[in-house]
Amino acid sequence: MDLSFSPEEEAFREEVRSFIDENYPEELKNLAGREDLDKADMLKWHQILGEKGWSVPAWPTEYGGPGWTSTQRYIWSEESAKAETIPPLPFGVSMVGPVIYTFGTAEQKERFLPGIRNGTTWWCQGYSEPGAGSDLASLKTKAERVTGDDGQDYYVVNGQKTWTTLAQYADWGFFLVRTDPDAAKPQQGISFLLIDMKSPGVSVRPIITLGGEHEVNEVWLDNVKVPVDQRIHNENEGWTCAKFLLAHERSGIAGVARSKRGIEKLKEMAMAELDEGQPLLHNPFFKRKVAELEIDLAALEYTELRTLAGEAAGRGPGPESSILKIKGTEIQQRITELVLEAAGHYGAPYFRGYGEGGNEFAIGPEHAQRAAPTYFNTRKTSIYGGSNEIQRGIIAKMVLGL
Repeated sequence: MDLSFSPEEEAFREEVRSFIDENYPEELKNLAGREDLDKADMLKWHQILGEKGWSVPAWPTEYGGPGWTSTQRYIWSEESAKAETIPPLPFGVSMVGPVIYTFGTAEQKERFLPGIRNGTTWWCQGYSEPGAGSDLASLKTKAERVTGDDGQDYYVVNGQKTWTTLAQYADWGFFLVRTDPDAAKPQQGISFLLIDMKSPGVSVRPIITLGGEHEVNEVWLDNVKVPVDQRIHNENEGWTCAKFLLAHERSGIAGVARSKRGIEKLKEMAMAELDEGQPLLHNPFFKRKVAELEIDLAALEYTELRTLAGEAAGRGPGPESSILKIKGTEIQQRITELVLEAAGHYGAPYFRGYGEGGNEFAIGPEHAQRAAPTYFNTRKTSIYGGSNEIQRGIIAKMVLGL
């Protein structure tokens, strides 16, 4: 297996590095991964990339993508992780955007894709419900089709969604709703709707996380009128869109490039922290944990490269994306566990809801200040996008044929 990059690919790497160095906003440096960023912070780099034509690296050129190969996309993700940039918003770029250009009408593509590319439209995801998380097909939010006084057809939507990430900033949301309660299988009666979050009857209520951040929300839908032309794909066939979207989401959750940068920072921290007068990284027990983590990440990276190669050959992400999701999120959690271990007692002064990210007082070195908030926040990664237990079931059924 030849893992070297061609001269053209190395030239592309230099182009990416130069662009990031020259254009990434100074005020956003060292902010990637924080949960207390505001809307303007999260959109600024996305909009700069939109002007360059690089905000949607995996999109086809006909919809505004840069036409990069899978290797170029890999290089882009690596360099972005090394520079610790704030990534473009995933709910538009890697979730609903591909659904729209794959299943949407020409009018829907023209209406919605430009705002995603340019970062002028913020999207949120309305999937999970209080009684329907990883068992998503059991969702209860219903949409009844009616004809309005204006002679147009609408869906009247009623229900509740939960864990809706950053919905407090969203302009639009993509929602799974039940349009046929009598379908033989629950998956057969679901439709995929795009809903204007400013519509009458849409209410967003905050859920404060363990780390003290307002990152997720409840969304209530009370007789919300949605024009039928905002449905993607056929009525009662939204599960096709949902599966397609989840495969892309789970591939993206793996986060290999950013985990590589996370391990680099962990090792820097472990060299600065002392254990009986020697750098913590020299402790054989701690060093073994880091080495095991690096080995697992290397194996995951090769799996991701195989998936990218499959996409380059015209195959979209399939059930193997569950492997990326499981191992990727487990590695992310292990990194934060080792960071908290390395911080030692400096990671203990954590007060929920006080100061930026929770630590009110700057006790200990700077690299220890976010050890506890990040650790707590990362507990979610093995649950969202379909819990890891559910992903193992998908692998057993769809990959191993059990």
